[in-house]
Amino acid sequence: MIILCLAPLLFASCDLLQGDGNADPNVDESKYLHSDNAMQAWVNGTEMQLSQAVGSYVQLLELVSDDYYNQYSRSSNVFDQPMLLSTDDDVKDLQRWAATLRESADYGLLTVAKHDTKLSHEQKFTLDWIRAYSFILGGETFTGLPMQNGGDVKPWRELLEEARKELAATLEEAPVDSDRAFVETLLARACYRLGDRDEAMSHARAALSASPDFVKFVNYDGANNVNNIAQEALWDNWFQPLPRLDFLDPKYFKTSSTEERPVCIAKAEENYLILAEAEAAGGNDEAARTWLRQLLRLVNSRPTMRIIDANCEMYNSKSKPYPMSADYKVRASATDPYRSGLVQTRSNTTYVNVPIVSGTSVDKAMVDAAKGDNLLELIYLLRQEVFMAEGRRVADLGIRLPLCDTEAAHAPSAEAFTEAVIPPFIPKNGEMDNFDLDADSHTVTIHYNMNHVIVENKHSDYVVPFVK
Repeated sequence: MIILCLAPLLFASCDLLQGDGNADPNVDESKYLHSDNAMQAWVNGTEMQLSQAVGSYVQLLELVSDDYYNQYSRSSNVFDQPMLLSTDDDVKDLQRWAATLRESADYGLLTVAKHDTKLSHEQKFTLDWIRAYSFILGGETFTGLPMQNGGDVKPWRELLEEARKELAATLEEAPVDSDRAFVETLLARACYRLGDRDEAMSHARAALSASPDFVKFVNYDGANNVNNIAQEALWDNWFQPLPRLDFLDPKYFKTSSTEERPVCIAKAEENYLILAEAEAAGGNDEAARTWLRQLLRLVNSRPTMRIIDANCEMYNSKSKPYPMSADYKVRASATDPYRSGLVQTRSNTTYVNVPIVSGTSVDKAMVDAAKGDNLLELIYLLRQEVFMAEGRRVADLGIRLPLCDTEAAHAPSAEAFTEAVIPPFIPKNGEMDNFDLDADSHTVTIHYNMNHVIVENKHSDYVVPFVK
């Protein structure tokens, strides 16, 4: 694609933008801008960068959380702790991706559009929401980031407010109902993280009114080497899921040599979860349960794929034996009950069913019985399961990555943002991922039920944004 050779020319002066580093000497900026269909080429390239950014966020943020642990030498060996330093190249790369998406959208809207006057509503809509999405990635993930190249560092709340403002404008451009539902969901997501209960509920309801079951994916193209790097980590079993999440893994897999599975960046499920949590936080347990029953109907209607987990032998690393049979029962902590059905039997001849949009172990009986803090804990279990392998769990845990040292070296007022936010209730030294396996009794006990920990700390500034 033309963006691959052009991006380094455009962004060569910016240390915090991604590019492949190889410029085509036969294509300069002027030639590109005056070429046919320059805008469509730019939009396609920006969408490709979005896919690569999302894959990077999913791979690295899943490690930081309790969803997965790294049993291999590739990818980060410190995010699991979690150890999040401003000097870490992975921190730097994630920050670069947020900047790249913002600047790529800006270049299309402010420069390419001046030369290619055939800018369509769909093209503008795409670039506008990608720009807003860059602020969501930054606002959910980091302590703070600049909003423009070389600008002051802004705290995460200002990044989400900027996303909110831009999404509100983008909403008017949405071509079809599913696009409107997508933008309303991003608005609900930003308002949720900001703790704006009323606005989050309003946007969540509007999204469901536009489409009660939409899904928005970013796509990859294995035939042209546009790969989902999260898929490589999960399918090749660099990462292993917490045993109580085994039934959801692998969300990304290969059924052919070039298959690269898409990643969901928004779906209707989020709106049911936001509405349920808002009602639970307000003490309206039955209203919350009503939303959760609707959520379960949607999740249970989502497709699954029957696959052979051909790489499953890598599960049994000597350092951390893993349950390989459906005979195993798992409990979320030493004080929680054992549950069946969370682990699937895996071998290189055994088929497993895996959800490809959403899945959950929660059933209607569990919803009907839940009340008070137990209901809130159930909502966070649902959030964890529904958003599995989508890079969303870290924000629910209250963890934030620091501003990287490259940006801090020349950005005004950067010092306050160079330390990660790791809440004091987060277990250290990889303990979020640890569990005890008893091969004789076929049981697994996870050391920490982090959904219980989240709710225990609901009055802190770190988690449960509707309870303050």
